[in-house]
Amino acid sequence: MNFAIIGCGVIAFTHAKALEALRGEGCVLYGACDIIPEKADAYVAEHGVPHVYYDYHDVLADPAVDIVCVCVPSGTHGEVCKAAAEAGKAIVCEKPMEITPEKIADVIGVVERTHAKMQCIFQRRMMPVAIAVKQAVAEGRFGRICLAGADLKYYRDQAYYNSAGWRGTWEQDGGGALMNQGVHGIDLILWMLGDEVSTLYGRAETLARDIPVEDTAAAVLNMKHGGICVIQGCTTAYPGFSSTFYIHGEKGTVVFNDEGILEWKFLDEADAPQRPDMGERVGGAGDPTKIGNYGHICLLRDIAQAVRDGRSPAIPPQEAALAVRVICSIYESTRTGRPIVF
Repeated sequence: MNFAIIGCGVIAFTHAKALEALRGEGCVLYGACDIIPEKADAYVAEHGVPHVYYDYHDVLADPAVDIVCVCVPSGTHGEVCKAAAEAGKAIVCEKPMEITPEKIADVIGVVERTHAKMQCIFQRRMMPVAIAVKQAVAEGRFGRICLAGADLKYYRDQAYYNSAGWRGTWEQDGGGALMNQGVHGIDLILWMLGDEVSTLYGRAETLARDIPVEDTAAAVLNMKHGGICVIQGCTTAYPGFSSTFYIHGEKGTVVFNDEGILEWKFLDEADAPQRPDMGERVGGAGDPTKIGNYGHICLLRDIAQAVRDGRSPAIPPQEAALAVRVICSIYESTRTGRPIVF
């Protein structure tokens, strides 16, 4: 399978490392594209990529390209994904898939009409502990879940936002600490819970950075089955802390972060689910260049297999919508001062 990277920014290097690990499985980094020629040239030189492009339409016109990895600014994900689907390419799209529920629905419509294979990057779902927690929830091992949450405390200084004109903007980033950094953790806690949101109340504020979007936020979600989910997200927590996830039920508790499992306790120890391995550290709390690539390896391998087997990939676009809807609802709640009913 020939992969081409569209957008040679920070996350494109994670994709390159993942594809290098998959070279023996027939996944080839065939091409790379960026509208800034110097960035594209430097990227292909560093990674030994044989083909370079400066317009993504040229990538899509190349019949040798099987799968495109969309690594452009968030607000242009939909444009590129729709064009790729129309061109008959399989797609890997970085998070968030788009920056509003309406734009996500538009992308889903095109993907469904063209029958394109599309993988959305939420690499935390590949963590063995997250998979084990989701299974334990589905099996009722926690009993009734009373309180769950995600603490997503990143650190990004002003220089980070100044380094690229799209960062920290409504138009291209879609928001701040929640939409860019926090979307991974919001997706993960909701995926593990497997529950529906009934109402939400949130606050998103700009407290320390010179940006129009939020650098600090919190929200309380009431879940359909009665539990409460609390989300905290920021880019103002120096020096950046491991994202922490917790689920407290009447029969058990699990707490884990990027470094390991902190609690794995169940009232009935004899019937407790087996404590899983933690897997690779995710990283990136204080430095976006330190993101681990285990989850990307899993998801890029999966899209290649999905194309070969004619099946749906692990995280199709329909599954990428909820986290963005929740984040946009937090923004709406902030603007109106009212809870949002789902």
